[in-house]
Amino acid sequence: MTHMTRRHALAALGSAGLGGLLAACSNGDDPEGAASTTTTDAGADGATTSSTATPTTAAGSGTDLASMFEEAGSCQLSPEETEGPYYIDVDRIRSDIRDGRPGAPLRVGVRVLDEECQPVPDAVVELWHCDGVGTYSGFGDGEGETFLRGGQVTSAAGIAEILTIYPGWYPGRTVHVHTKVHLGNREVLTTQLYFDDEVSDTVYTATSPYDGHSGRDVTNADDSIFQGDNLLTLSPDGDGYIGLITLNVDRG
Repeated sequence: MTHMTRRHALAALGSAGLGGLLAACSNGDDPEGAASTTTTDAGADGATTSSTATPTTAAGSGTDLASMFEEAGSCQLSPEETEGPYYIDVDRIRSDIRDGRPGAPLRVGVRVLDEECQPVPDAVVELWHCDGVGTYSGFGDGEGETFLRGGQVTSAAGIAEILTIYPGWYPGRTVHVHTKVHLGNREVLTTQLYFDDEVSDTVYTATSPYDGHSGRDVTNADDSIFQGDNLLTLSPDGDGYIGLITLNVDRG
């Protein structure tokens, strides 16, 4: 099977459109219950045919995330933040990035708007973060793996949804995930997303594997990088959570 890459995605969006792309993005990486289909990826290196699946919402209630976003806010551009030392360009489009890592399910919904608060369709939202005990894939105990890394394409409403797990923590940082937004061949935003400390405390004391990883030393208030504008709006979702955020980018 051929994995749909970000580069293939951006090429395919120019020809096949979003519907065909989303049907081509999983190759077994999407949640259980996805509807199988077959599609042709008109990628930059030539057309390839693969068995694929259409993404579904499998983390809990199945709520349509588009209906949960509030009205657009100030339309100010979202703050840029460092990508950190653990970025790897795995170049994969998939709606489920868990790769079997244990933890509380987390559905991340990112709405991408431009500087005039208009939806930005066909952007690629890339996400990466540590697992439940603070390990990043590609480094240390996760060397050679790509768990908790991947991206998804925004809909006509500018919304991308990625199924992952609630991130753990590691010394010196508050709880966070990293994200990039790609538009065409441009990277238009690199930043970090944050979590309410009380919710993190609840997850870490009641859920495996977090409850075996004690000693968290930094909260949002103590973190030197934390931006309150990038705090996810969290709500319960089955045995996990939904985390929503709107990011405003310069469409150029």
